[in-house]
Amino acid sequence: MSNLVDFSQPSLYYALGHILFNPIFWNTVARAEYKNKILTKLAGGNAYRGTYGLAIVIFTLGLTRDYLYHTALGNQPTHPFFEQYIIQITAVLLFLTGNTLVLSSMWALGVTGTYLGDYFGILMKERVTGFPFNVCDNPMYIGSTCTFLATALWYKSPAGVLLTAVVYVVYKIALTFEEPFTAKIYATKDNKKN
Repeated sequence: MSNLVDFSQPSLYYALGHILFNPIFWNTVARAEYKNKILTKLAGGNAYRGTYGLAIVIFTLGLTRDYLYHTALGNQPTHPFFEQYIIQITAVLLFLTGNTLVLSSMWALGVTGTYLGDYFGILMKERVTGFPFNVCDNPMYIGSTCTFLATALWYKSPAGVLLTAVVYVVYKIALTFEEPFTAKIYATKDNKKN
């Protein structure tokens, strides 16, 4: 395995740490906001400003994570298996698919829907069911995972494939916390209407 992944490289652990940190951070902060309205208070009582502030932080953390991921791949060994034409075509298709899912999700949800506005009390009028949500339930997470894998394949990196597996598992775990909590938020909204 050591000829596939160089575990002595610190950049591998920086990327891994950031991959683990991001969803823990945004879930922790969002729940604290829902319970105590900390960010809304810091934003002068304006939930929209609080959401936009969190959006900037989450977006920046995503850029940092991606930078560390690319740096880690650059410091890792490549493998000739990934030089096959079909693998490189797959990488391109995964990259296009992943980015289409992520960007179209952001477009459909808007800033407040994408960046946890529901935890701030900014609720969507109804569930988004159009593209890409009619293709899969969690297009942002699926799209992001596809993009990580595409990058790993493109750079011929077994370490990238390993890190992508971690991304997939972390997103699956995050969903076990996020989906029921978001459902609870909207159930509370529906109960208040009745």
